[in-house]
Amino acid sequence: MSVPAELKYTEEHMWVGVPEGGRARAGLTHFAQSQLGDIVYVEHPQVGQVIEVGQAMGQVSSRTTPPR
Repeated sequence: MSVPAELKYTEEHMWVGVPEGGRARAGLTHFAQSQLGDIVYVEHPQVGQVIEVGQAMGQVSSRTTPPR
């Protein structure tokens, strides 16, 4: 498994990366994506909003696929 060194990960299987002089990018690990099923809604911060350490920055809503 490849883990990009420039990304920082949370215990909740999210990642964030900030290119030098750029905007932050956030996402979900492949594991989290496989556990969530269909993502139906994503709430994200406003442009320019400052996020403090430990503060929620958004919300992801999903519909899990029933087992077959």
